[in-house]
Amino acid sequence: MLKRVLYLTTAKHLSLKDNQLILASKDSCDNPHYVPIEDIGYIIVENQQTSFSIPVINALSENNVAVVFCGKNMMPCSMLLNLDSNSTQGERYRHQLTANNILKKHLWQQIISSKIKNQSRLLYKLGLDGDKLKPIYKNVKSGDADNREGVAARIYWKELFGKEFTRYREGPPPNNLLNYGYSILRAAIARGLMGAGLFPAFGIFHRNRNNAFPLADDMMEPFRPYIDEIVYHLYNEGKENLDKEIKHHIVKTLFCDTKYKRVTRPLDVGITYTCASLAKCFLGDEKTLNFPEFK
Repeated sequence: MLKRVLYLTTAKHLSLKDNQLILASKDSCDNPHYVPIEDIGYIIVENQQTSFSIPVINALSENNVAVVFCGKNMMPCSMLLNLDSNSTQGERYRHQLTANNILKKHLWQQIISSKIKNQSRLLYKLGLDGDKLKPIYKNVKSGDADNREGVAARIYWKELFGKEFTRYREGPPPNNLLNYGYSILRAAIARGLMGAGLFPAFGIFHRNRNNAFPLADDMMEPFRPYIDEIVYHLYNEGKENLDKEIKHHIVKTLFCDTKYKRVTRPLDVGITYTCASLAKCFLGDEKTLNFPEFK
Protein backbone atom coordinates (compact mmCIF):
# COMPACT_ATOMS: atom_id res chain seq x y z
CA MET A 1 0.00 0.00 0.00
CA LEU A 2 1.30 3.44 -0.96
CA LYS A 3 1.75 5.60 2.14
CA ARG A 4 1.14 9.30 2.62
CA VAL A 5 3.70 11.98 3.47
CA LEU A 6 2.61 14.70 5.90
CA TYR A 7 4.45 18.05 6.02
CA LEU A 8 4.16 20.05 9.24
CA THR A 9 5.26 23.56 8.29
CA THR A 10 3.01 25.45 10.72
CA ALA A 11 2.54 25.03 14.47
CA LYS A 12 0.41 21.93 15.08
CA HIS A 13 -0.55 19.75 18.02
CA LEU A 14 -0.87 16.07 17.15
CA SER A 15 -3.20 13.83 19.12
CA LEU A 16 -4.92 10.48 18.62
CA LYS A 17 -8.52 9.29 18.50
CA ASP A 18 -9.89 5.98 17.19
CA ASN A 19 -6.54 5.21 15.53
CA GLN A 20 -6.70 8.46 13.59
CA LEU A 21 -4.09 11.20 13.81
CA ILE A 22 -5.63 14.56 14.65
CA LEU A 23 -3.73 17.61 13.44
CA ALA A 24 -4.95 20.76 15.17
CA SER A 25 -3.61 24.25 14.65
CA LYS A 26 -2.10 25.79 17.77
CA ASP A 27 -3.57 29.14 16.76
CA SER A 28 -7.11 27.80 16.44
CA CYS A 29 -8.98 24.68 17.54
CA ASP A 30 -11.35 24.94 14.58
CA ASN A 31 -11.37 22.41 11.74
CA PRO A 32 -8.78 19.84 12.89
CA HIS A 33 -7.57 17.47 10.21
CA TYR A 34 -8.00 13.69 10.65
CA VAL A 35 -5.73 11.13 8.97
CA PRO A 36 -5.86 7.34 9.56
CA ILE A 37 -2.57 6.21 11.09
CA GLU A 38 -2.32 3.22 8.74
CA ASP A 39 -2.30 5.56 5.72
CA ILE A 40 0.82 7.43 6.86
CA GLY A 41 4.35 6.49 5.87
CA TYR A 42 6.27 9.67 6.71
CA ILE A 43 5.80 12.82 8.74
CA ILE A 44 8.27 15.63 8.10
CA VAL A 45 8.28 18.08 11.01
CA GLU A 46 9.65 21.48 10.04
CA ASN A 47 7.90 23.80 12.49
CA GLN A 48 9.75 23.99 15.81
CA GLN A 49 6.50 24.58 17.75
CA THR A 50 4.97 21.21 16.79
CA SER A 51 3.90 19.08 19.77
CA PHE A 52 2.94 15.42 20.15
CA SER A 53 1.09 13.41 22.75
CA ILE A 54 2.73 10.21 23.98
CA PRO A 55 -0.06 8.00 22.53
CA VAL A 56 0.62 9.61 19.14
CA ILE A 57 4.32 8.77 19.31
CA ASN A 58 3.53 5.17 20.28
CA ALA A 59 0.91 4.78 17.54
CA LEU A 60 3.22 6.19 14.88
CA SER A 61 6.01 3.91 16.03
CA GLU A 62 3.77 0.83 16.06
CA ASN A 63 2.73 1.56 12.47
CA ASN A 64 6.37 2.01 11.36
CA VAL A 65 5.84 5.66 10.44
CA ALA A 66 9.15 7.45 9.85
CA VAL A 67 8.90 10.79 11.67
CA VAL A 68 11.63 13.11 10.40
CA PHE A 69 12.51 16.14 12.53
CA CYS A 70 14.11 19.17 10.88
CA GLY A 71 16.46 21.60 12.59
CA LYS A 72 16.37 25.39 12.54
CA ASN A 73 17.86 25.31 9.04
CA MET A 74 14.84 23.23 7.91
CA MET A 75 17.10 20.30 7.00
CA PRO A 76 16.32 16.81 8.40
CA CYS A 77 18.41 16.15 11.49
CA SER A 78 16.81 13.21 13.36
CA MET A 79 14.02 10.69 13.13
CA LEU A 80 11.71 8.43 15.13
CA LEU A 81 11.80 4.72 14.35
CA ASN A 82 10.12 1.65 15.79
CA LEU A 83 12.35 -0.79 17.69
CA ASP A 84 9.85 -3.65 17.37
CA SER A 85 8.49 -3.54 13.82
CA ASN A 86 9.01 -7.17 12.77
CA SER A 87 7.90 -10.41 14.42
CA THR A 88 11.25 -12.12 13.73
CA GLN A 89 13.35 -9.11 14.64
CA GLY A 90 15.48 -10.81 17.29
CA GLU A 91 16.50 -13.62 14.94
CA ARG A 92 17.33 -11.20 12.14
CA TYR A 93 19.37 -8.96 14.45
CA ARG A 94 21.47 -11.99 15.43
CA HIS A 95 22.15 -12.93 11.81
CA GLN A 96 22.92 -9.32 10.94
CA LEU A 97 25.40 -9.00 13.82
CA THR A 98 27.16 -12.29 13.07
CA ALA A 99 27.48 -11.76 9.30
CA ASN A 100 31.06 -12.50 8.26
CA ASN A 101 33.34 -10.22 6.25
CA ILE A 102 33.10 -12.39 3.13
CA LEU A 103 29.34 -11.87 3.01
CA LYS A 104 29.64 -8.14 3.73
CA LYS A 105 32.21 -7.67 0.97
CA HIS A 106 30.00 -9.57 -1.45
CA LEU A 107 27.01 -7.39 -0.52
CA TRP A 108 29.04 -4.19 -0.85
CA GLN A 109 30.23 -5.27 -4.28
CA GLN A 110 26.61 -5.65 -5.38
CA ILE A 111 25.62 -2.31 -3.87
CA ILE A 112 28.37 -0.37 -5.63
CA SER A 113 27.91 -2.17 -8.94
CA SER A 114 24.16 -1.38 -8.85
CA LYS A 115 24.83 2.23 -7.87
CA ILE A 116 27.23 2.89 -10.75
CA LYS A 117 24.99 1.04 -13.21
CA ASN A 118 22.04 3.23 -12.21
CA GLN A 119 24.21 6.34 -12.49
CA SER A 120 25.14 5.25 -16.01
CA ARG A 121 21.48 4.71 -16.91
CA LEU A 122 20.56 8.16 -15.62
CA LEU A 123 23.23 9.74 -17.81
CA TYR A 124 21.88 7.84 -20.83
CA LYS A 125 18.34 8.99 -20.01
CA LEU A 126 19.46 12.62 -19.89
CA GLY A 127 21.28 12.33 -23.21
CA LEU A 128 24.70 12.38 -21.54
CA ASP A 129 27.63 9.98 -21.85
CA GLY A 130 26.78 6.94 -19.73
CA ASP A 131 29.30 4.81 -21.62
CA LYS A 132 32.09 6.20 -19.45
CA LEU A 133 30.74 4.31 -16.44
CA LYS A 134 30.06 1.00 -18.19
CA PRO A 135 33.53 -0.53 -17.77
CA ILE A 136 33.58 0.63 -14.15
CA TYR A 137 30.39 -1.04 -12.93
CA LYS A 138 31.33 -4.23 -14.79
CA ASN A 139 34.60 -4.50 -12.87
CA VAL A 140 33.72 -3.83 -9.24
CA LYS A 141 35.68 -6.20 -7.02
CA SER A 142 34.62 -7.82 -3.76
CA GLY A 143 34.30 -5.09 -1.15
CA ASP A 144 35.06 -2.56 -3.91
CA ALA A 145 38.70 -3.08 -3.00
CA ASP A 146 40.04 -0.59 -5.57
CA ASN A 147 37.38 2.08 -4.94
CA ARG A 148 35.50 1.93 -8.25
CA GLU A 149 32.81 3.98 -6.49
CA GLY A 150 35.16 6.95 -6.15
CA VAL A 151 36.41 6.66 -9.73
CA ALA A 152 32.84 6.58 -11.03
CA ALA A 153 31.79 9.54 -8.86
CA ARG A 154 34.44 11.83 -10.32
CA ILE A 155 33.20 11.06 -13.84
CA TYR A 156 29.50 11.05 -12.97
CA TRP A 157 29.27 14.44 -11.28
CA LYS A 158 31.21 16.21 -14.04
CA GLU A 159 28.90 14.68 -16.65
CA LEU A 160 25.78 15.53 -14.68
CA PHE A 161 26.45 19.09 -13.53
CA GLY A 162 29.50 20.22 -15.49
CA LYS A 163 33.26 20.22 -15.06
CA GLU A 164 33.23 22.92 -12.38
CA PHE A 165 30.88 21.03 -10.06
CA THR A 166 32.17 19.36 -6.89
CA ARG A 167 29.90 17.26 -4.73
CA TYR A 168 30.21 18.06 -1.03
CA ARG A 169 27.66 18.84 1.66
CA GLU A 170 28.61 22.47 2.25
CA GLY A 171 29.07 23.27 -1.43
CA PRO A 172 27.02 25.68 -3.56
CA PRO A 173 23.77 24.65 -5.30
CA PRO A 174 22.69 22.10 -6.30
CA ASN A 175 24.45 20.50 -3.30
CA ASN A 176 21.73 21.81 -0.99
CA LEU A 177 19.02 20.16 -3.09
CA LEU A 178 20.94 16.89 -3.14
CA ASN A 179 21.45 17.06 0.64
CA TYR A 180 17.73 17.41 1.25
CA GLY A 181 16.80 14.66 -1.19
CA TYR A 182 19.32 12.23 0.26
CA SER A 183 18.07 12.96 3.80
CA ILE A 184 14.52 12.03 2.80
CA LEU A 185 15.75 8.95 0.93
CA ARG A 186 17.81 7.91 3.97
CA ALA A 187 14.72 8.11 6.17
CA ALA A 188 12.79 5.95 3.70
CA ILE A 189 15.56 3.35 3.65
CA ALA A 190 15.81 3.31 7.46
CA ARG A 191 12.06 2.77 7.66
CA GLY A 192 12.30 -0.09 5.14
CA LEU A 193 15.13 -1.72 7.09
CA MET A 194 13.18 -1.62 10.33
CA GLY A 195 10.17 -3.13 8.56
CA ALA A 196 12.42 -5.94 7.33
CA GLY A 197 13.55 -6.68 10.89
CA LEU A 198 17.02 -5.15 10.49
CA PHE A 199 18.73 -2.53 12.62
CA PRO A 200 20.03 0.54 10.71
CA ALA A 201 22.85 1.12 13.22
CA PHE A 202 24.80 -1.97 12.06
CA GLY A 203 26.33 -1.16 8.69
CA ILE A 204 27.97 -3.19 5.97
CA PHE A 205 30.53 -0.60 4.89
CA HIS A 206 29.74 2.71 6.61
CA ARG A 207 31.04 2.69 10.19
CA ASN A 208 31.41 6.29 11.37
CA ARG A 209 30.99 6.33 15.15
CA ASN A 210 28.80 9.45 14.89
CA ASN A 211 26.46 7.86 12.32
CA ALA A 212 23.27 6.39 13.80
CA PHE A 213 22.10 4.78 10.53
CA PRO A 214 25.11 3.39 8.63
CA LEU A 215 23.13 0.51 7.12
CA ALA A 216 20.66 3.02 5.66
CA ASP A 217 23.62 4.87 4.14
CA ASP A 218 24.84 1.59 2.65
CA MET A 219 21.53 0.55 1.13
CA MET A 220 20.54 3.94 -0.26
CA GLU A 221 23.50 4.07 -2.66
CA PRO A 222 21.77 2.50 -5.74
CA PHE A 223 18.70 4.69 -5.11
CA ARG A 224 20.58 8.00 -5.21
CA PRO A 225 20.13 8.49 -8.99
CA TYR A 226 16.38 8.85 -8.44
CA ILE A 227 17.11 11.95 -6.35
CA ASP A 228 19.82 13.08 -8.77
CA GLU A 229 17.33 13.07 -11.64
CA ILE A 230 14.80 15.41 -10.03
CA VAL A 231 17.58 17.69 -8.76
CA TYR A 232 19.09 17.80 -12.27
CA HIS A 233 15.80 19.01 -13.72
CA LEU A 234 15.12 21.51 -10.92
CA TYR A 235 18.61 22.97 -11.13
CA ASN A 236 18.46 23.31 -14.90
CA GLU A 237 15.19 25.21 -14.46
CA GLY A 238 17.05 27.71 -12.28
CA LYS A 239 15.71 26.38 -8.97
CA GLU A 240 18.43 26.69 -6.34
CA ASN A 241 16.65 27.52 -3.07
CA LEU A 242 14.99 24.96 -0.82
CA ASP A 243 11.56 26.51 -0.61
CA LYS A 244 8.34 24.63 0.10
CA GLU A 245 7.62 23.95 -3.58
CA ILE A 246 11.08 22.52 -4.26
CA LYS A 247 10.92 20.28 -1.19
CA HIS A 248 7.54 19.01 -2.35
CA HIS A 249 8.97 18.10 -5.77
CA ILE A 250 11.90 16.28 -4.18
CA VAL A 251 9.75 14.31 -1.72
CA LYS A 252 7.51 13.19 -4.60
CA THR A 253 10.49 11.11 -5.76
CA LEU A 254 9.39 8.56 -3.14
CA PHE A 255 6.44 7.79 -5.39
CA CYS A 256 8.21 7.62 -8.76
CA ASP A 257 8.16 4.29 -10.62
CA THR A 258 10.99 1.85 -10.00
CA LYS A 259 11.57 -1.14 -12.27
CA TYR A 260 12.40 -4.47 -10.70
CA LYS A 261 12.86 -7.68 -12.69
CA ARG A 262 9.20 -8.58 -12.97
CA VAL A 263 7.29 -5.64 -11.53
CA THR A 264 7.13 -1.86 -11.48
CA ARG A 265 6.44 -0.30 -8.11
CA PRO A 266 6.62 3.17 -6.47
CA LEU A 267 10.07 3.78 -5.03
CA ASP A 268 8.72 3.71 -1.47
CA VAL A 269 7.30 0.22 -2.05
CA GLY A 270 10.36 -0.91 -3.98
CA ILE A 271 12.55 -0.06 -1.01
CA THR A 272 10.69 -2.70 1.02
CA TYR A 273 11.59 -5.30 -1.64
CA THR A 274 15.25 -4.36 -1.46
CA CYS A 275 15.38 -4.38 2.35
CA ALA A 276 13.60 -7.74 2.46
CA SER A 277 16.21 -9.16 0.09
CA LEU A 278 18.99 -7.93 2.39
CA ALA A 279 17.36 -9.68 5.34
CA LYS A 280 17.24 -12.91 3.29
CA CYS A 281 20.94 -12.54 2.45
CA PHE A 282 21.79 -12.23 6.15
CA LEU A 283 19.65 -15.29 6.89
CA GLY A 284 21.43 -17.28 4.15
CA ASP A 285 18.25 -17.75 2.09
CA GLU A 286 19.48 -15.66 -0.86
CA LYS A 287 22.80 -14.43 -2.25
CA THR A 288 21.66 -11.55 -4.43
CA LEU A 289 20.26 -8.19 -3.39
CA ASN A 290 17.15 -7.05 -5.23
CA PHE A 291 17.81 -3.50 -6.46
CA PRO A 292 15.76 -1.58 -9.03
CA GLU A 293 17.06 -0.94 -12.53
CA PHE A 294 16.93 2.76 -13.26
CA LYS A 295 14.79 3.54 -16.32
